[in-house]
Amino acid sequence: MVATELDNDANLERILAEHAGMEGPLLPILHAVQDTVGHISPAHVARIAMALNLSRAEVHGVVSFYHYFRQHEPGRHVVHVCRAEACQAMHGEKTEQHARRELGVDYGGTSSDGLFTLEAAYCLGNCAAAPTVMVDEKLYGRVTPERLAAILADWRNR
Repeated sequence: MVATELDNDANLERILAEHAGMEGPLLPILHAVQDTVGHISPAHVARIAMALNLSRAEVHGVVSFYHYFRQHEPGRHVVHVCRAEACQAMHGEKTEQHARRELGVDYGGTSSDGLFTLEAAYCLGNCAAAPTVMVDEKLYGRVTPERLAAILADWRNR
């Protein structure tokens, strides 16, 4: 569940308190912030850096290094397209191309209607049913471009 903007400061302070005293807390904190707020903003980076006695550059470096972390608020639904070897071997690039075309964005972008953010994934753990797509937390296997169109249409109506 993504928090509202009004909840961001309270959520961040709660997360920092929950991880106080933990050894190596940066990644767990970043995951908790994204899971709660939906993204990691520059304001989050500054507050996390201050709390952990790190520079903003150090925290930003971690956020920008890992593909999982978003620096901007996502659309209502996040579409992960697997780009790992098994999915590529099963013609996953066709599904990727269709996702980009249908949503009108590249990886990291949000559709103009604000419904979908497209993200690359580097293995969703469903290799036997490649190619795989995940929308929010729902996993889909054997996704062709045609099936992806139907999946997105279903999510548009939710």
